[in-house]
Amino acid sequence: MIILITFATLITKEAEFPMSLLEDLTTRSGGVCELCAAEDTISSYLVAPRTEGLPDNCVAVCTTCKTQLEDDTTVDPNHWRCLNDSMWSAVPVVKVVAWRMLNQLRNEGWPVDLIEMMYMEEEELNWAKQGVLDGSEVIHRDCNGTPLKSGDSVTLVKNLNVKGANFTAKRGTAVRNIKLVADNTNHIEGRVNDQQIVIITEYVKKN
Repeated sequence: MIILITFATLITKEAEFPMSLLEDLTTRSGGVCELCAAEDTISSYLVAPRTEGLPDNCVAVCTTCKTQLEDDTTVDPNHWRCLNDSMWSAVPVVKVVAWRMLNQLRNEGWPVDLIEMMYMEEEELNWAKQGVLDGSEVIHRDCNGTPLKSGDSVTLVKNLNVKGANFTAKRGTAVRNIKLVADNTNHIEGRVNDQQIVIITEYVKKN
């Protein structure tokens, strides 16, 4: 059985990209959200596992889509009925996002029919399928149970005495660009006071 990873962890965080990228995306999308066609403030999202801030790797999204992509607890299935149209986009990255969201919502019933109708090139489908887990992967979660991924930013929720470093990492400290410890779901790595330290996941919350 395929287990779907929460969409927010796969679509990836909003990135700080040059204005030229946003201009390119706005031109490509006609100034509307590429997922729901809303005429709203457009933001750029880089779609995992691509790492370069290029138009081919990014999707232009509105505020509503952005909010729901960032926090899967806010997802409104009815909002995503818009994918009935956007899944036919000629832009591969848009189809990848549509496929992943439809898979996240497949328990609603109606997305299953759309998934079966979707046409994707092999490369597009392979990219999209990197948004599902087969059950063998380890998932790191913060103190609230929110999945974490490498590159995320977190905040310490308690004071931590750093052994061997002679300082205390204070509650409220932001730790950016974390790394996951591959063989231990309870540990992440991050820089605090210019030192790379191991942090227990139950002592952080995702920003």
